[in-house]
Amino acid sequence: MTIDTFTDPRLVLLTNWAASLTHFSLQAATMRPASSDASFRRYFRIADNNGKTFILMDAPPPQEDIRPFIHVAQLFGDAGVTVPHILADNIEHGFLLLSDLGSTMYSHLLKQDNGFANAQKLYMDAINSLIKIQLHSQPDVLPEYDRTTQMKELMIFPEWYIDKHLGATLTTTQQTSLDKVFEQILANTMAQPQVYVHRDYHSRNLMVMKEDNPGILDFQGAMFGPVTYDIVSLLRDAYMEWDEEQVLDWVIRYWERARHVGLPVSTDIDSFYRDVEFMGLQRHLKILGIFCRLAYRDNKNGYLADLPLVLSYVRKTAQRYNVLIPLLRLLDELENKTAQVGYTF
Repeated sequence: MTIDTFTDPRLVLLTNWAASLTHFSLQAATMRPASSDASFRRYFRIADNNGKTFILMDAPPPQEDIRPFIHVAQLFGDAGVTVPHILADNIEHGFLLLSDLGSTMYSHLLKQDNGFANAQKLYMDAINSLIKIQLHSQPDVLPEYDRTTQMKELMIFPEWYIDKHLGATLTTTQQTSLDKVFEQILANTMAQPQVYVHRDYHSRNLMVMKEDNPGILDFQGAMFGPVTYDIVSLLRDAYMEWDEEQVLDWVIRYWERARHVGLPVSTDIDSFYRDVEFMGLQRHLKILGIFCRLAYRDNKNGYLADLPLVLSYVRKTAQRYNVLIPLLRLLDELENKTAQVGYTF
């Protein structure tokens, strides 16, 4: 795909900035789209005159701010994990020149015919890198993933999934029921120990590396929050489904390693797994809303195809805990489905 700078003024600025980095000898003719994401950021791959490739990030102000990316890249790099090196920056215009971590996402490899043969190594590598990040955690360095932030995220669910996607308006009774479920979720998540949280630690943000796997991307939204957030983000991925036995196996492996190195996880695996599930529910309710917002507000309709998997995570978790059963009933009412019977704790 060629780059059309004539209809995109920011690309003119970006290519001119790249050309000004004479030390790198970047060749504008080699510039190609590398990826895009759910935000306003865009990424382009560009080569130098020796064929070595780099990544150009375009994060347009005022919608985006590259300073958190720079800050977290330093933090995570200091923790000993693989992140892109920042080679040059233009904070005013929102441009970065980054080292290239390649083009093979975890999700790409795992969805190939032989991808599942690599799953154990890939996920244990991701768990080990996550533990390195968490061990590096300090308070007052990243923004707090506090109650206000988590509640604001939960409210995306009724606004965009219930109101916009389902076209439903909650009755007073239904709203009260949902509010009580939200309180149950937050009572759990806010009681969890706090560490650095990537907040999108999943198969589309982890790159397969020959050495020091994985390469970690999209970390600019990192915060200081619940210890279970990233492990549930990894294992109950909105884009990649694993059976319950496999998820439990990886959760236990993470928990054992986390305890061994002194991370503040529960000493009881049942309590820890409950924490994982409640944190996952907060995340997945938020994601249902975000995917609908991306579709209906931003015309990124592809995200609607990912709703069924996320909804299945919500339903399976809700049916396992008595205090969450009202959420299951609400979903049944809104979607006109027969309530499913499941074990509760």
